[in-house]
Amino acid sequence: MLILRCPARLQRLEDALRRSLPRALPVYGAVLNINRGNPGDFEVAVDAWPDFGAVLARRSGEAPVDDSYWNLQAAFYRDVGAYRALLETPGCLRWDAAFHIFGLQDGVATVSQDIAAAKGVEPCPISVPPPPPPTSRRSPRRLDPDVRLGTLSRAHVELLDSTWAYGGNAWSRRYLGELLERFPSLCLLSRAGEPLCWVLTDGFAAGAHGFTLPSQRRRGLMRVLTALAARRALARGFPAYGHTATGNGAMQRLQEALGHRRLPGLCRFVLHNPALARAAP
Repeated sequence: MLILRCPARLQRLEDALRRSLPRALPVYGAVLNINRGNPGDFEVAVDAWPDFGAVLARRSGEAPVDDSYWNLQAAFYRDVGAYRALLETPGCLRWDAAFHIFGLQDGVATVSQDIAAAKGVEPCPISVPPPPPPTSRRSPRRLDPDVRLGTLSRAHVELLDSTWAYGGNAWSRRYLGELLERFPSLCLLSRAGEPLCWVLTDGFAAGAHGFTLPSQRRRGLMRVLTALAARRALARGFPAYGHTATGNGAMQRLQEALGHRRLPGLCRFVLHNPALARAAP
């Protein structure tokens, strides 16, 4: 295993991942951020260099034991055997801690399940539709006169956490606060300055936690905001993509209407949580 820190190597990795799109999207987004100031404090591990077979993008520094929101990794592999070997390398992952791995290849889930079984760690795979590749540059609709464009801050963390399906705890609130401080976000505000609709961006350059208040739905707000967020990402040289839950047909139709394309297969999210095994009778 090798941690890439040399700027020239990281730029070479970025170029290689670009040629492997769309399967490499999450890792590619992380490397883009690393090469542009690294606001998320990420690093990338490869099995070999320069002819790598697998890449893991992860948070740098000491991993906390019980915070799977902080312990986020994204994976891409050219060879699933190389990916398995990378994850099994001592020091690559802290298997006694809770963490997430996600990626756009089926091996992300199957390798996790195999290694977890051998280590007695409980894996909880979650599959969602894969993110689309960069969207077309379609113009968004005009905003209603009573709505203005804005951004979010840490002052909005409680609102975001209460409306997020994966929120409701101290770790999720810290995670959302860090997203707001480190990565782009957009929202639509009422005349009184209250958020009506928002879209965040995570450390993998993916759209995250898009939400419209129930009282404000059917006004086309999310359509406007999704198009604006995509245009801004593309202008910065980033891909415009996001993850959508399998049951969220409305958002899937909206993304496709804006020019996104659904990729074949599923995006695999895997939670490794040793606490579940420790709590078992």
